[in-house]
Amino acid sequence: MINYEKFELNNGLKILVHTDKTSPFTALNLIYNVGARDENPDMTGFAHLFEHLMFGGSINIPEYDKPLQLVGGENNAFTNNDFTNYYISVPRENIETAFWLESDRMLSLTFTEKSLEAQRSVVIEEFKQRYLNQPYGDVWLLLRPLAYKAHPYRWATIGKEISHIESAKLDDVKNFFFKHYAPNNAILSVVGNVEPEEIRALAQKWFGPIERRDVPQKNIAQEPVQTEPRFEKVTRDVPFDAIYKTYHIFDRTHKHYYTTDLISDILSSGKSSRMYRTLVQEKKLFTSIDASISGTLDNGLFIISGNLIDGVTFEQAENAIAEEIEKISLTLVTDYEFEKVKNKVESAFVFSEINNLNKAMNLGYFELIGDANMINTEIENYRNVTKEDLLNVSKEIFTANNCSTLHYCAKRELITN
Repeated sequence: MINYEKFELNNGLKILVHTDKTSPFTALNLIYNVGARDENPDMTGFAHLFEHLMFGGSINIPEYDKPLQLVGGENNAFTNNDFTNYYISVPRENIETAFWLESDRMLSLTFTEKSLEAQRSVVIEEFKQRYLNQPYGDVWLLLRPLAYKAHPYRWATIGKEISHIESAKLDDVKNFFFKHYAPNNAILSVVGNVEPEEIRALAQKWFGPIERRDVPQKNIAQEPVQTEPRFEKVTRDVPFDAIYKTYHIFDRTHKHYYTTDLISDILSSGKSSRMYRTLVQEKKLFTSIDASISGTLDNGLFIISGNLIDGVTFEQAENAIAEEIEKISLTLVTDYEFEKVKNKVESAFVFSEINNLNKAMNLGYFELIGDANMINTEIENYRNVTKEDLLNVSKEIFTANNCSTLHYCAKRELITN
């Protein structure tokens, strides 16, 4: 049980505090309720660009990292399609430095052409290195618009294309910041050897003076039901043919989210899982195969991906995957298999709560999706899944009309005599 206190400042900033006296370090996690799904379709990649800009200097602090390093702190951030997360780990006695730093960049960034140009270059280089010049790097640039036709999940966090970042103007960046990076659009969670009243006082001192902002209501286009199979084939300079299949599933708070997560684990979590044991070890059709869920706040995807062994055709790969899907859709899993995946999920979650930073992240995340107390009920949600649930949900999602398939072909040299 993770006990916590929750309060809210007059400007709308939500704050969660959990006291843990076992560590000399305190973790601060700040979630902004803005991700790639909040972007203009013609100006994508802004949420990710801000992940970089937020380290480029704020209105009163020209360098973010240096003051934190001087007091023994560490920090980082990540962005996804749903939200942006900034986190700090700092010695307990230097916690106020973290409040000072985070509040100043919430107040305002420096917003200079020089800073924008520097971070723009970093993001463009990242786009090229990770998505365009890396084997299989563009898979999600292809899969997202194949699977999604209306919802903004149809583009990746990095953005639709480099030109959107190249053409970003300083005014565009400023407008995006003041729309979304606001106290009334953020959740601060603090975990460590601290008392709630101490954190309340620090929050009021550093974040309290920041005024509420006019955060736009989310008006996100919902994805219509997919009514026919979708298919795309590309050829790239990669070592192996690969196959990717996506199926639309439920949003993160739906009761069947937990069922789909367990289905993915039964199919491909570890070397004793069904797909690895059958398709990699026994039939030797794939060098690797994986099943996972996207876990997005809105309706997500169940993804099956695998690299084919040289000489195996896409038809053979498709048939083999179809056989495994048919098995889990028509036959109840064994008691042993069922308990094994449940125990694995539970142990992973329990271990994740040992670390203060993970606890801070989880508290903030669950508050974002509706209720911080979900940190204490998640395991029960997995325990409540039945074997019949696995069967029924598999039948519901694994249909041809709900599937988008990408054949990612390795370029082969033409051999002549």
